[in-house]
Amino acid sequence: MTIRSLDFLDLPFLPRYRQDLLPLDSARLLTRGSPLGASALLSYLNPRRNLYTALSSENGDSLMGQVILAEGDTSARLVFLAPSRCLERLALPLLDHLAKQAGTWGAQHVLAEVDEDSPAFQSLRQAGFAMYAWQRVWKLPRLTGDTQGKTWRMAGELDWPAVQSLHAQIVPALMHPVENLPGQVSGLVCFNENGLQAYTSFTSGLQGAWIQPLVLPDSPCFPGQIPGLLRAAGVQNNRAIHVCVRSYQAWLAASLEELGAEAGPRQAVMVKRLTQLVKELQPVSAMEKAMARVKPAAPVQRTKSER
Repeated sequence: MTIRSLDFLDLPFLPRYRQDLLPLDSARLLTRGSPLGASALLSYLNPRRNLYTALSSENGDSLMGQVILAEGDTSARLVFLAPSRCLERLALPLLDHLAKQAGTWGAQHVLAEVDEDSPAFQSLRQAGFAMYAWQRVWKLPRLTGDTQGKTWRMAGELDWPAVQSLHAQIVPALMHPVENLPGQVSGLVCFNENGLQAYTSFTSGLQGAWIQPLVLPDSPCFPGQIPGLLRAAGVQNNRAIHVCVRSYQAWLAASLEELGAEAGPRQAVMVKRLTQLVKELQPVSAMEKAMARVKPAAPVQRTKSER
């Protein structure tokens, strides 16, 4: 078996993988389209991006995979594997290779999202990935309502402590190393007289928009105020809008269903940890070593005449 990185001579052959592609990054797929689309091909060979594509080959069959680390993130993401029919034989060494590449960028984890009934679920488990949450992606209908309200606005520096507090309340503590907030202020916030009620990260592309909410259970901001959210984000309501609901916010599902949103399949959100806590040995100076070898002098015993 051979594993190598994608090179320029492989580009003409990429379309053959499109028909049997297994996406592993839902947000990227739903906002930018297929990672093997025409607009994505040239980005694979851009040396300035932490985007890496590799091929695993054996006995005439090959499996392609891709991993990416966004600027400022500590977790890399698997983007896709293709073709899925070759997963059983070629996935494990390729996944290990992609994880090692992510480690060279300084990533602490590699994430993947996969349907629970997909054959890739077992392949990822065998490669050291563990499920830490599940999610369902909802596609919103075309919504009508007052978009002139100012309940939602872009987050600012002064909002970030409140956003961090909301994150700590909603996201389970064990998930914080993976489900962390961006290093820089981003996203949208919704306040009322009781303080911060909701925060969303927001991603937009040619294919649509992706909303990842953090919402208090009794918040009036979401999902009833989605038109105002889209207006604040500068997105027209005639595009495909997707809302990602993680397992720790399952209460949002009923409200989205009432809006007429269409539920996607349940997906496992999986993580492979690349770093472990290592206790560093502190260097000891030569002076400290010398002092450690010096034995303390015995106490002087004085006679009665000397007292």
